[in-house]
This record gives sequence, structure tokens and C-alpha cells, in this order.
Amino acid sequence: MSTHSLKTWPEYFEAVVDGSKTFEVRDNDRGYRVGDTLLLKEWAPHKTAVGGRYTGREVEVTVTYVLDDGQFPALLTDRCAVLGFRHLPTCIGEVAS
Repeated sequence: MSTHSLKTWPEYFEAVVDGSKTFEVRDNDRGYRVGDTLLLKEWAPHKTAVGGRYTGREVEVTVTYVLDDGQFPALLTDRCAVLGFRHLPTCIGEVAS
């Protein structure tokens, strides 16, 4: 099993933290598998002139289901995957000002 560190924009990060979002749609360039850990790192995309920065908040989730293009090629583009997950311990870090 692998751990994948992923940028997550604030509105999607908040939905994961409050439990209303229990999936990710990602390019499956990493070969995601059930049992993998996703380390979702909050990314503020327009906070600096260089295009963004991490806020310092992170949350870990465990992949419980992988739906990929092989299962529904008409709906999911090549290498796209929907990753169902469950929460691990709560959000780590604070929002940087």
C-alpha cells in the first residue's frame, strides 16, 4: 500500500474535513489501489504571484474503492479514477494567514 500526497483546493478540502465529500476524482497516473492512503494537503491556488501555496492543513484518508476507466470507458476518460475513501484521524494544522 502506498501514500499519495495530493494538492486539494480549499473548498474541496473543507468538504472532506466536514465529511460531506468522501471521494476524489483524479488522473490515475499513480496506480491508486484500495488500502492506499491519500494525504490531502490544502492548497490555496491564488495566494501568491507564483500561483499558490500550501496552507499547512492536511487530512489523511484511506482509499476504500477505485472506479477507473476500465469499468466505465464511456464515462471516465483514459486514466481517470474515482476514489472512494474513509477518514483517518482529523485534520492536521491550522490555516496560515
